[in-house]
Formats: sequence, structure tokens, C-alpha cells
Amino acid sequence: MLGRPDGVEAKLLGELGDTADALGGRAGAVVRQDHTEVHGARLTAARVARLATTDPDGRPHLVPIVFALEGETLYSAVDRKPKRSSKLRRIENARVRPDVTILVDHYEEDWGRLWWIRLRGRARVLDQGEERERALMLLRDKYPQYRSEPPNGPVLAVDVTEVREWAS
Repeated sequence: MLGRPDGVEAKLLGELGDTADALGGRAGAVVRQDHTEVHGARLTAARVARLATTDPDGRPHLVPIVFALEGETLYSAVDRKPKRSSKLRRIENARVRPDVTILVDHYEEDWGRLWWIRLRGRARVLDQGEERERALMLLRDKYPQYRSEPPNGPVLAVDVTEVREWAS
């Protein structure tokens, strides 16, 4: 039921109202899929996210990433920081199983200021080409570290198909 483009999930959550959360908390999740919502201020200002891919055995693989957005595509690059292997699991997982999830969140001790945004989409690995170069430019604009040490590996492009967010 999650992420159905026909709006069934949002409709059912709305019909459940207060009964959707037996503990009395706010369970007002909203599924959003339009271009302007993908570019909310929280999402574009966020500095780090978590990328979830699925490995060949069906297990989740979760890593922190930095990212930039353009249109409905999120870009993340393989940077020059030391890695155990030049063949990164997140990239290989995305090549085989392109359905990915990205979580951007904010935590504070004041729980009234908590929020998260979850993006789901289809990943593409950009090893070369104009789109890869454009993505690297976007990442350099957002992260000064990439100006002095530009990423030299592949770029992961995620075409966002679902946005779900929550705020306290």
C-alpha cells in the first residue's frame, strides 16, 4: 500500500483520523509526489541523508550520503575519502536493484522540532556523461569540500517517485 500513486494510502490514513494512532501522538503522514514538494526548504537545506539499497541477498544496506537536488532527481557522488574497496556496495546494489530509499531527518532535544522526509525512487549509476557533470557541479555548489577535491567516482542519480514526510 505504501507509495501507491493513486493516493489510496493518503486517503486511508485520512479516514482513520485519530484512530490511526492509539497512543495519541500525531500520525499525520502525508504522501507528496509533486515537483515543488520535493524541493521543500528542509530538504534542500539538509546537509546529510541516509541511502538504503538492497544487497543481492535481500538485506538492507544503509550509508550516510551528501546530496544535491535538481528537478525530481537527487544526486550523490562517490567522493575521494578512503574506502575499503573501489567497488562500493551502494553503487553495485543500485545497478542490480535500482529501487532505493533516502531518509533526511532532523533531531533536537526539543522533540517538538523533529522532522523527517523519506524519498523513494529508482537509481541510475552515472559513470560518465553530461548528466554526471551537471550533478557534480550541483554538488560542488552545495559542498565546499567538493571544490578542492572533486569526486572522481560514479554519481548515483535517484529519480524520486514518492516523498513522505513527518514533522512533530
